[in-house]
Amino acid sequence: MTETTPPDLDAETLAIQPLARAETIPSSWYVDPSFHLFDREVLFARTWQFVGHETQLAEPGAYLSGTVAGNPLVVVRGKDDVIRAFYNVCRHRGGPLVTDACGRASVFKCQYHGWTYRLDGMLRGVPRFDHTELFDKRDFGLVPVRVERWHGLLFVVLDGDPPPLTAVLDGIPERTAPFRFDALQLYHRDTYEVACNWKVYVDNYLEGYHVPLVHPELMKRLDYRSYTTETAPWYSLQHSGFRSGGDGLYAGTDEAAYYYFIFPNLMLNILPGRLQANVVEPLAPDRCLVRFDYFYEEVDSVSAQQTIAEDMAFSDLVQQEDIGICEHVQRGLGSRAYDRGRFSVEMERGVYHFQCLLKAAYQHALSIHSQRSP
Repeated sequence: MTETTPPDLDAETLAIQPLARAETIPSSWYVDPSFHLFDREVLFARTWQFVGHETQLAEPGAYLSGTVAGNPLVVVRGKDDVIRAFYNVCRHRGGPLVTDACGRASVFKCQYHGWTYRLDGMLRGVPRFDHTELFDKRDFGLVPVRVERWHGLLFVVLDGDPPPLTAVLDGIPERTAPFRFDALQLYHRDTYEVACNWKVYVDNYLEGYHVPLVHPELMKRLDYRSYTTETAPWYSLQHSGFRSGGDGLYAGTDEAAYYYFIFPNLMLNILPGRLQANVVEPLAPDRCLVRFDYFYEEVDSVSAQQTIAEDMAFSDLVQQEDIGICEHVQRGLGSRAYDRGRFSVEMERGVYHFQCLLKAAYQHALSIHSQRSP
């Protein structure tokens, strides 16, 4: 790890101070290219990563694909009804097994040279390999990835031994009841490429401080006076009621909006009958991809279609506003005028919580490395 360990990870910078006295993380953590690979290794590969919903794999042979920590993956329901995950990488020369985001298959066939694998990962067919010596197909099965289900949501982890998934997400179903995660179905996916570091996007999500200036239409819907932030060991929750007498979807109801952030890069936006799962994927030091998966309990009725259309249009409006400000912030963080700031105790508790978890993860990775070093 020493070759990829970024600067500015000294004991003083990693120290955690009380919120009222704490400084924000250094600007180098957002702009220094060495953090890009470091974050992949010590954060995204070693934490639970959301990949989809069980209903997307309703039938044997159904699969979905994606990328975690820069690694292509495929998740599939086998003919034995077991859900498994593998690296989407042929063991011959690294070709892809699937190139679509989702689909159905009876076997996986490498799109490069045609090696075929059973849905349980075993290598089955190897064309034109009869004269290759000392080759045993049993040694070249697909490399598995740990996958777990939580109330219908599917998560994978590539490396390490993270806390149990049930512990990471503890308390969320009880808090949001009667909302049912397992009753959802995927309706649509949007992706946005944003010219900012992934931490900039997360910081922005985790506070309502910017809402009055950046999101005027959102201000008309939420009861901003009731906006609060709560924290748990591995996630934070921002929640608010809807404005009485406001306009737009859900206005004047007694329902609430719950905005969960699960460390390090998953957002679960929960409103009546709807879940929006947002995953932030680092692409480069100054670029990230934000995936929006829209799940709904009801999609077929006329009223449901009207609700969905308004929900998605409004979400896109808010996202475009966030993209604009995040890209400006990225440029500001690269300026010689800025290094560290301070937190609003009232409005930035979620940002502080995220940055504390980030420091703890970095410190843990460095301590493990020092123990392994000769």
